[in-house]
Amino acid sequence: MGKIGLVDVGGGFRGIYAAAVLDRCLDEGVTFDLCIGVSAGSANIASFVAHQKGRNYRFYTEYGRRSRYASMRNFLFKHTFIDLDYVYATLSNSDGEDPIDQETFFASPTEVIVVAANANTGVARYFTKRDVSYDDFSILKASSAIPGVCKPYQVQGTYYFDGALGDPVPVQKAFDKGCDKVVVLLTKPRDMVRTTDGDVRLASMICRRYPAAAQALRQRAARYNEGVALAKRYERAGSVLIVAPDDTCGVSTLTRKRERLDALYAKGYGDGAVIKGFCMA
Repeated sequence: MGKIGLVDVGGGFRGIYAAAVLDRCLDEGVTFDLCIGVSAGSANIASFVAHQKGRNYRFYTEYGRRSRYASMRNFLFKHTFIDLDYVYATLSNSDGEDPIDQETFFASPTEVIVVAANANTGVARYFTKRDVSYDDFSILKASSAIPGVCKPYQVQGTYYFDGALGDPVPVQKAFDKGCDKVVVLLTKPRDMVRTTDGDVRLASMICRRYPAAAQALRQRAARYNEGVALAKRYERAGSVLIVAPDDTCGVSTLTRKRERLDALYAKGYGDGAVIKGFCMA
C-alpha cells in the first residue's frame, strides 16, 4: 500500500467537517502513516492520533460556545478573541476537563506535522512530535493563532501565527515526506475559489508590527487556490483523494450555531466513507 498521508487544512469552526471525517476513519479502523494539520486541523489530528473519537466534536459544539473559549471579553482583557491557552491547556492538559490522551498520542507510530507561520518572516515552520512535551501542546496554539483574532503565540522563543499564512494546503509537503498517497481534507467546497477580501482587512490589523506576516496573509488566498489546484492534479493521477463538503451549511470561520455545526458534522461523517477504499486500493 505504500506510505499514506493525511492533510487537514483547518478552517476555524468549519473544521468540524474534517473532525467528522476523522471520526469516521476511527470507526472504520483507518490509520495514516503521516498526518499534517494546519490551524484547527492540527487540533483535529491530535485527537485523531490519540484515538479520541468525538473529542473534537465537543470542542466545536460545546466548549466553543463558552465565553472563556471565544468572546469579546477575551479580546478586551487578553487581546485575543480565542483564548488558545484555555482551549489547548486548561481544557486539554492531563488535569483538564477533556484531556488529550497523551500516552496514546506519543505511543502512536503516526508521524505528525503541525504547520505554523513565523510572525516575523511569514515563512512556514513544520513542527513535529519532537516539539511536544507532556502537557505542552503549544504548537497547536501557534498553528491556530489567526491574525487579528488572536495574538501570535510563542514557541521556543519565536512568535507564530496561523499555519495557513505559510502553507495553507501542504499536500506537497506530504509527498516530500515520502507519501505515496494523500487524503486532503478541505472545509470549503473543492471548487470554491478563495478571495482576499477578509485577509486584506486582517492584514491591516497586524501590518505595522508584523509586516512580513501581513504580506503572507495577503497572499494566503492565492497560495490556497494553488494548493487546491495542485491537489487536483495529483488526484487526476490517482495519488490524492480530496474530501470536501458540497456546502458549508452556513458555517464560517467563527460560526458557533449548534444546528449548523451539527449539519456540517453529519455531512463530514457521511463523506468520510470514501477514504477506506482509497487507502486500501
